[in-house]
Amino acid sequence: MPLNDRLSERLIWALACLTCVAILVAPAIWNGFPLLQYDTGGYLTPWFEHKLEINRSVPYGLLLVAGRWADFFPVTIVQSALTVWVLGLTLRAHGLGQRPLLLIGMVAALSVVSTLAFLTAILLTDIFAALSVLALYLLLLRDDSLRRGERIALIVLVAASAATHSGTMAMLLGLVAIATVVWLFDSARIPYTRLLRAMSALLLSTLMVIAANGVVTGKYAWAPGGYALSFGRMLEDGIVKRYLDDHCPDRTLKLCPYKNALPQAADDFFWGDSMFDKLGRFDGMHDEMKRIALDSLVAYPWQQLRSVVEETARQLVSVETGAGVVNWIWNTYGVIEAHVPDAVPAMKAAHQQHGQISFVAINQVQVPVAWLALLLLPAIAFVSLRQTRYADIGELAASITVAILTNAAVFGTLATAHSRYGARVVWLAVFAVGLALVCRYERRTAAAQPAPAACDILPA
Repeated sequence: MPLNDRLSERLIWALACLTCVAILVAPAIWNGFPLLQYDTGGYLTPWFEHKLEINRSVPYGLLLVAGRWADFFPVTIVQSALTVWVLGLTLRAHGLGQRPLLLIGMVAALSVVSTLAFLTAILLTDIFAALSVLALYLLLLRDDSLRRGERIALIVLVAASAATHSGTMAMLLGLVAIATVVWLFDSARIPYTRLLRAMSALLLSTLMVIAANGVVTGKYAWAPGGYALSFGRMLEDGIVKRYLDDHCPDRTLKLCPYKNALPQAADDFFWGDSMFDKLGRFDGMHDEMKRIALDSLVAYPWQQLRSVVEETARQLVSVETGAGVVNWIWNTYGVIEAHVPDAVPAMKAAHQQHGQISFVAINQVQVPVAWLALLLLPAIAFVSLRQTRYADIGELAASITVAILTNAAVFGTLATAHSRYGARVVWLAVFAVGLALVCRYERRTAAAQPAPAACDILPA
């Protein structure tokens, strides 16, 4: 290719990528500040106060700290750029890598009809859950389309993504376990070398978490609070009340005097005006929540199983955009005011802080689209896997179906169903359905022509 043509192609791609990043950052630009959530402040705290926060990732907190200048917009740009890169690799892996306008169109469409743009524009770990799913898919099933540098970068991305949230790590552990089973029965589909790279990424993630915690707080340990999430599920499903009824009075159980006044919602218990504050919150209740959670697993196995199944089913359909993007997130405001004062004027002037963001109309579009995609995805996987020319589409659809089910099972088991946990991965279903439609159209259109189909997989 002549030099001028190469320069023109690179310029076109640069403009396309910049356009995609701008689309993904657009909600934050409109807001005047990146979107904030209940948990945002907890990710910043460890660096400034040198202590581990309940269920808060220090590695993601380091990203927030590094990008806190310019009102945290560098964080949203990094999240958006990584998203564009992974989507571009996925399109290329399915033979659509020479289509900059398709990449722009895909990003724009996903930003309108799915949760994607609100995940890249918020200071929260959630975008990394879906990116790690696509990265793992590329490493395990589309490795032949990757260059060496891309392969290494994807391994690092999977590791860093798992380090951002314990739920993401649990989901990825589940996916690698499923990939191991596939390898046992079909090593041609997932060779051992690819599986080893995925396992290495998770090992690297563990080291990242422990090292970051140690460097920032001096404690080389996991962040506390895992039992609180399971306790919350058991509280909502009546298991905690049953346990207290069976064991109280007991002077070693602080909750006994309050057993008939327990709130029905976990959020009300942890964050509302409840007995939890009087009993010492997470530090004061850690041992008791751990005791109740573990004892209840043995004492009430069938009730636990029913609880997990019901919560998993609820999680699958809980996919609304904007969960927790409200204007009464006082902890996050307080942390930013205390530690990043330069960002306070822009934060206070943002639409969110004035209650001027509503997701009602957005969810009237995005929720039905998400549910439709969730219904179509397994059917696309089943039909495509039975046809050689569409096998790659089938593998993508099947991989994302399994990832969404695993995500729901993780939070249905370890926590309570919440739209935030569903919204973080459901856009993958919309993406996969869109990609399947594009590829099928391209391949059928090109079937009668002597030239190769546009979606035939080509080496990188």
